[in-house]
Amino acid sequence: MGKVWFVGAGPGAPDLITVRGTRLLAEAGAILYTGSLVADTALQWAAAGCEIADSKSMDLEQVTDWLLTRAERHATVVRLQTGDPTLYGVLAELARPLDAAGVEVGIVPGVSSAMAAAAAAGECLTLPEVTQTVIFTRLGGRIPMPAGEALADLARHRCTLCIFLSIERIDAVAETLIGAGWAPDAPVVVVHKATWPGEELVQRGSLSDIAGRCRDAHIVRQAMILVSPALGARDAPGGATSKLYDAGFERRFRGKRAGDE
Repeated sequence: MGKVWFVGAGPGAPDLITVRGTRLLAEAGAILYTGSLVADTALQWAAAGCEIADSKSMDLEQVTDWLLTRAERHATVVRLQTGDPTLYGVLAELARPLDAAGVEVGIVPGVSSAMAAAAAAGECLTLPEVTQTVIFTRLGGRIPMPAGEALADLARHRCTLCIFLSIERIDAVAETLIGAGWAPDAPVVVVHKATWPGEELVQRGSLSDIAGRCRDAHIVRQAMILVSPALGARDAPGGATSKLYDAGFERRFRGKRAGDE
């Protein structure tokens, strides 16, 4: 039996997949990718003659069967997933039958769309003395949120929120955050298809108007919502600075400068 690798394709740009990921794609005898979410350009690393299939019309059982049968034929099989395989995917559900069949499984991390969106917008997710916590979450819907993890509960922490899989209900996201105590004029950044060549779109606004701005820009899917007190920090005057490079801050590789007490 071959080994099945779950490889994170990253956010969209083909050169943001990891070096390990490209090596495995080149070695793979079979690749199953999520065509509705993974840019086709990621497949440029596949070898000639590699068996490639799109899973967008498959259910869980069909995906599992495909991976199992290809593991019987090839030493390396890749399940290519958007972003990082450990975030908002079905890694556990797919790995269980592979484990049961004695198929070895490997995981290669990928760049999350949360980080790619922040980079595309030129924003920081953390800021000294402003926010040091980042929450990855989503708005509950057909898939309910576990107890204590409703967006309203998490929003009350007033830290950075990276909101996945919720752009279709951006109105509800904004209303929920305002109801949790965020100001209507709190800044919001929405990034559609971060790093996708020719398709990336950054939309800025506030909680009071971001839904309308997204509708006007026709952003209805594949978008990351960033809400944070750190947004706009590059344009804000003053503010606390990190101690990492403070001349008076002693650390392992740098003592205090002479005269600093």
